[in-house]
Order: sequence, then structure tokens, then C-alpha cells
Amino acid sequence: MKYYITAGEASGDLHASNLMKALKSFDSNAEFRFFGGNLMKKQGGNLVRNYKDVAYMGFVDVFLHLPAILKNIKFVKQDIAEYKPDVVILVDYPGFNLRIAEFAHEKGFKVYYYISPKIWAWKQSRVHKIKAFVDKMFIIFPFEKDFYKKYDYEVEYVGNPILDAIDTKKSDISEFRKKYDLNEKKIVAMLPGSRKREIQHNFPIMLKVAEKFPEYQFVVAAAPSLDKEIFQKDIKNKDIKLVYDNTYELLKHSEAAIVTSGTATLETAILNVPELVCYKGDNLSYHIAKCLVKVDYISLVNLVMQNEIIKEFIQYDMTVKNICNELKLILKDDVYRNTMLSNFAKLREILGGKGASERTAKIIYESLAN
Repeated sequence: MKYYITAGEASGDLHASNLMKALKSFDSNAEFRFFGGNLMKKQGGNLVRNYKDVAYMGFVDVFLHLPAILKNIKFVKQDIAEYKPDVVILVDYPGFNLRIAEFAHEKGFKVYYYISPKIWAWKQSRVHKIKAFVDKMFIIFPFEKDFYKKYDYEVEYVGNPILDAIDTKKSDISEFRKKYDLNEKKIVAMLPGSRKREIQHNFPIMLKVAEKFPEYQFVVAAAPSLDKEIFQKDIKNKDIKLVYDNTYELLKHSEAAIVTSGTATLETAILNVPELVCYKGDNLSYHIAKCLVKVDYISLVNLVMQNEIIKEFIQYDMTVKNICNELKLILKDDVYRNTMLSNFAKLREILGGKGASERTAKIIYESLAN
């Protein structure tokens, strides 16, 4: 069968690639054409455009690049029409993908959505578009089922694909230190985001925090989509190392992590690393988002647990002082640290086991074959 897949951002590329791998195990004749990233490309098929071309964040950034975004949407629509797939599979990334969903539905293509947009957090009105244009929705958080039930829309809960993506096997710390030229100090991981704008707003503050903890070694988890030049001006003459495209192994060897919001907060918790969450954007985007967002937390850890398991320092609260105070507790207060780790164990129970990619692929293949 012919599959057309659209995914934006690094996490979408990762989960879409695992879904493609699973689809191939059910469908030996699978053909893929996709708007996505390099991980998807490794699974075979045709990468028609890289998601990095539309990787913008915040209302202001999106507005400034709107012509480029609309151009890419138009391109994907035309490409789908010419390819004539058996199904269009959309992966998260709602601003882009819901436009594709409407087009594909109107052209008579089956439309499946893997990893629901976070419409329970904001823009809940998007549920009506999903009901109208999406034939199957695959959700990855248990609480999403109750949200969609309120709108009389049946969804498939398949578990969380992060559990498939994360390799929890231990690795040798001596080899890891040698590979990245690290010293013997305990490691604190810094995850400043996967977009250039995120780095500009968050990374300088993280570096100031690092200066307050000379007894630890701070190491940056750098997303593969980012050039070294983005970090170089900030880490020049500082003893800060970059680890590219190996975040999970870095986290396995870290005592704690400073994480920007997003999927990374959940990945860090699954790997059992005590963390704090911080996020800063441009002021206009922040105030617009504050008016629109309808949830109490921004980290997926707290959202899944429906409680403040990890501290969140957002915008004006993201100060060196606040982060330092929290990091001290995480690193040096055993009771505080162990309570957080105990909550992480409960989180992993709620998320369930591995197999989301396989479960989703099986449902997709069988529904199309029938």
C-alpha cells in the first residue's frame, strides 16, 4: 500500500520513523512518501521536503515566516494529489497537519492522525475539524480519551511511543566520558530545545546556572537539527561540552537535568533522571499563549500525573536564582530527590509498556486491508 506521512519537529520525525518501521513488518509492499526528517528517510521511501524548512516557534516567529509555511502546505497538498496514497498519516504538528487533513479528506483520501494535537491544552475548537476530517485518531495519553469522549468522538489509545523510542539499557559511563572528552565530575544535562529561537531564549540562562555549580559538569544535549554555531558564541571560553544526537545516553549518566518544555520532560522522567522544567520565549508569544492555554501545567510529566511532580519555571519565573534553588534540592536533598523518583515510577506505570508503534501500525494496516 501507499502511505503519505507528514511530520514536523524532531519528535515527529522520530515517532513517524518508528511507525514506518512497524508498518513494513505488516505490509511487505509498503511504499512511503513523506514530509519529515532524516530518521524517516532511513526507513526508505521518498523525503519530499525536510521539516526543518518550517520549524518555527511562537506566534511572532510563525507570523514572520507565514509565506514560507503556506508555500510548504501548498506543496504538500499538490504532492498528495499527484501521489494518490491509500492513506494520509499525520503526526502531531496541528497548525500544519490540520490543513492537510481538510484537503486530503475533501479529495477523498483516508486520513489517520497519529499522536493527537494537544487540543485539550488550547484551541479546543480544533476538535470539530478533527471530527470532520480525520477518519482515525490514535492517542498516546490516557486522559485524552476522556477529552474526546466529551465531544462524542471515538479514538484509539495505543500507548506512548516514547517508550518504544527510549533504549533503557545501561551504557558504560567510562566509555561515554572518553567519547565526549568529559572529566570525572558528576553530570548535569542541559536540554535547551530543538529550535534556534528556543536556544536563544533559554540557553544563556542555563549557562549562568552552570557557573554556580563548579563541582558538577554541565553537558548540553544538542538536537541533530541544530548547527554548532548556534551554541558556540555562548560556550566560548567555557568548560561546556556538546553531545549531539545522543540525548538518551547523556541522560542515563546524568545526576539531574534542566529541561525546556516538550517531549523531553517525559523522556527524562522515563529515564529516571530528576529534573526541573523551564521555558522562555518572546514576550508577545508568551502573553498570547497565557490567554489561550487551558491547562495548569506545561510539562507532560505534570499533565499526565495531574499534579506538580516537577517544578516549572516559565517566562519571568525562569531566573538564575529560581533554577539554582531547585537544582540544589534535586542534587543535594535525598528526601526531595527520592520523592520525585518515586513519582516517576508511578508515571511509568500510567503510561504502560512498549508497543505503541506496532499497535498503531497493525490497526492502520488491517483497516486498510479490509
